[in-house]
Amino acid sequence: MVQKIAVEGFDAFVEAVEPFKASGKPVFVLFSGSKTSGGVSWCPDCVTAEPVVKGAVDKAAPEDAVFIYVGVGGRDFWKDPNCVFRTDARTKLKSVPTLMKYGTAQRLEEEQCAKADMVEMLFEDA
Repeated sequence: MVQKIAVEGFDAFVEAVEPFKASGKPVFVLFSGSKTSGGVSWCPDCVTAEPVVKGAVDKAAPEDAVFIYVGVGGRDFWKDPNCVFRTDARTKLKSVPTLMKYGTAQRLEEEQCAKADMVEMLFEDA
């Protein structure tokens, strides 16, 4: 069964992914705009993509996979060109939502994350 983890912020992301780097398990990460007090992301594309990605995790991800949902912070934090999610070599994000197979060049960005066939293909190629 896919192990699912949800974290908020860059340090929590690094802490969550670290134990799996040498495990050989496929690690998938969805970076999304953080949720407001109402429980909904400030990012409309993220709101659209989240149910598609989570459905594909259950349908297409390998049994031994790890899925990490990462809130990248509020809109002002994310929009800063020096945002750590944009500048750190481990992430190099250009947009949210971004779904990646960690440690590879495989990634889907923005509206691609809302296309079930593309998301499932990313998981199936693991």
